[in-house]
Amino acid sequence: MFLGAILDLGLDKEVFLGELKKLPLSDYEVEIKKSIKSGITGTDVYVKTHEHHPHRGLKEIYEIIDKSTLKPSIKQKSKETFLKLAKAEGKVHGKSPDKIHFHEVGAVDSIVDIVGACVLVDMLGVKHICASSVNVGSGTVKCAHGQLPVPAPATVEILKGIPVYSQGEEGELTTPTGALLLSSFVTKFGSMPAGIPRQIGYGLGKAERETPNVLRAVLLDAEDSSLHTDLDGYDRDNVVILEANIDDMNPQLYDDVMEGLFEGGALDVFLTQIIMKKNRPAVKLTCISPPEKQRYLKQRILEGTTTIGVRAYTANRIKLHREIKSVNTSMGEIRVKICKKGEEIVRVIPEYDDIKELSRKMNMPILKAYKSISKDI
Repeated sequence: MFLGAILDLGLDKEVFLGELKKLPLSDYEVEIKKSIKSGITGTDVYVKTHEHHPHRGLKEIYEIIDKSTLKPSIKQKSKETFLKLAKAEGKVHGKSPDKIHFHEVGAVDSIVDIVGACVLVDMLGVKHICASSVNVGSGTVKCAHGQLPVPAPATVEILKGIPVYSQGEEGELTTPTGALLLSSFVTKFGSMPAGIPRQIGYGLGKAERETPNVLRAVLLDAEDSSLHTDLDGYDRDNVVILEANIDDMNPQLYDDVMEGLFEGGALDVFLTQIIMKKNRPAVKLTCISPPEKQRYLKQRILEGTTTIGVRAYTANRIKLHREIKSVNTSMGEIRVKICKKGEEIVRVIPEYDDIKELSRKMNMPILKAYKSISKDI
């Protein structure tokens, strides 16, 4: 599916097949064809092989890659990818990576899949690859080690540090190879980044499922930096704005809701007085979320408030770069927030909580303490 989605972006399949021929492997063929899955037209890639002894260790796979005439960068990436898999399998089975013998992933078709993915990413020549959170599926899967829970042990080991979820029908929705490719090539997980879609590709899966068994790839032109020519030197990122209108909740509960959202990774949370239908006074809860935290924060809002829906939309931010440092003042040590545009310091802001603590210790009005500390910094 990965190979199909990338090829479907418009890459030359003959060039791709020519690169695969540089591997010293035989007894296989690659079929690439346009097809339809659940009403969606895409590219179906199928690696056919009659191999009877698919078990190989890391050393054997390295030898195959090293004997190829592929570009050095593709060789290196391919070996790094297999090493990542060997480390995950080794962790699960209590063995060192060089003692691991791959079962399904040691077969010719899997080697072609993984090395082929490295070839296509090189051909694509993009700066960054982003992906959504990963749906791992549920239930059990039959493999060389028997019937195992989904996600399989090696799969979940590879997915460490990557946002995952389980949704929809039972089955293995992310295989070890799929998890391996995502963890090897994706630099950021979350919502789609800002940009202009240029090409859309679909890689078709073999299994028939209730939801379309396809993998979508979108080739984006990054947001035009010329739109910010007068704003050089600032930091930029994307955030997700979560909103909910609430007209029937005890106001005392908002404190706990806001605290829980901040603990869950929210960048900011605030309340706005609004008038809703039937002229009811209400509150709009707004939560600014990092893209990778939005799923959890949506759940916190739905479970922790009386709202029945959460709106979500992506926003681009431009901001001063911020650093927190401790400085000595006439009243004692205090943290300050240093705001910069590039290397230029725009402003220095003392941390309110530190001022509050010092003012209480010195039995001084907080306004007086703030003025005194502001002079020192």
